[in-house]
Amino acid sequence: MEQKLAYSFHLGSDKNKSKLAKRVSQDNVSGTTSLSNNAIQNANDLSRVNKHNLRDYDKNKELIRVIYGTDNIINDVKDLYLKEFEESRLEYNNKQSREDRKIKDYFQKVCESQNDIACEIIIELGDMDFWNDKDQEYRLKMIDVYNEQIKDLTKIVPTFKIANATIHFDETSPHMHIVGVPVVENCTRGMKKQVGKSKLFTKTSLTEIQDKMRNACIKSYNKFYEVDTRLKEKQKGRNQDINVKDMSNYKKIKKQLDKNTQKLTEANNQTEKLDNSSNDINAILGKLKPSKLNKNNNLISNEDVEKIKNFTKDVKDITKTVRSVNDLNMAIKDFEHSSFEIAQENSSLKYQLELKTDEIDRLKKDLSAKEKIISKLKVEKEKIKQELQKFKDFWYRIMGHFHKRICYDKDENYKIVSDDLYKKGIFDDNDNEIANNIARKVTMPDENKQTKSKKRNNDIGF
Repeated sequence: MEQKLAYSFHLGSDKNKSKLAKRVSQDNVSGTTSLSNNAIQNANDLSRVNKHNLRDYDKNKELIRVIYGTDNIINDVKDLYLKEFEESRLEYNNKQSREDRKIKDYFQKVCESQNDIACEIIIELGDMDFWNDKDQEYRLKMIDVYNEQIKDLTKIVPTFKIANATIHFDETSPHMHIVGVPVVENCTRGMKKQVGKSKLFTKTSLTEIQDKMRNACIKSYNKFYEVDTRLKEKQKGRNQDINVKDMSNYKKIKKQLDKNTQKLTEANNQTEKLDNSSNDINAILGKLKPSKLNKNNNLISNEDVEKIKNFTKDVKDITKTVRSVNDLNMAIKDFEHSSFEIAQENSSLKYQLELKTDEIDRLKKDLSAKEKIISKLKVEKEKIKQELQKFKDFWYRIMGHFHKRICYDKDENYKIVSDDLYKKGIFDDNDNEIANNIARKVTMPDENKQTKSKKRNNDIGF
């Protein structure tokens, strides 16, 4: 049996902004919703995408291949902004007479607005079942396929400017993350050229883009792998799609669905038989004749009675089977929808966790650096205290020597030197008094303060 490949083309978005989400939020006590948000709406979101796509949070880059752009998605997007919008920004600013209306940095302006600063597209060919038994050499051939997908996307959507494209080979299926900026030209308000995701990507345009990208992808795959494989049927209403086939328990429930789908087919066949039996019952009823004793009662043979009983039993059994299978179908549909929402929410939470972990690591490094600085300053402080104490001791001895020579030995030479030091500001008033006043005790200023403090305390009774 020919193996067909699944194809996924997912455009990141914020479901909380949808009309449905806004209606739901009106009925919630909080007035908000908690749907997944994998849109790139500001610099923090872009940083999160950079860390996830390039695996910066675990440094596991062996199976990560950047095929367009650099190893810094943030810089790639900022460079793209300069290339695409700088001329339009300058033109807009030249027309403004007021300084406060000029745009200094268009990237920052979009970050502070309600618009997405960039878009992320995830492309995946083949599901977990297909790639499960493929070796690394076979998987790495997808680089050629995804390289052509980049070229195809550029041709199909020329106004979507690609900043970075990275392939992940470290998960169940090789898939590609594309980060780009949707550009809208000839705008009548503001800058002539602006970011415009909602104008570029609509439900209609997404369907057309996905159809073209699907066909281009399978052609590339067949060319590089030298095979003649076809794609699985595209699922309706899922142009913005991420496969949920990798969800736990999905395969088990899917098999159960397939099994019960067979039951449904059998039930439908039995229903056709019931239709034929119904005709037989109608024929039996049409042949009934009134009883000779009572014209209101009809005569029927025992054989026909058994046929009607069997028919009634079959109707009950088939109705029960059909109802159970239909209920299961509805349950599976609900499960698929819930799984998709959970997968999106988990992805969003994972990104947030990566950011928090990175922030904690940064704070730990900052704390460690500050602790080292504090420790170093403590050592320096002790050294300075020791040096200061040495200087105090030296100055104490100097002043004591001058005091002795001038006051007791009456050495005029020391008196001349003391006066000269005082005139030149080397001795202050306190030093000069210590050196020349025989009644003054030789102490340092801090010792004087302590003595005065003790005397004041004694005077007031402490």
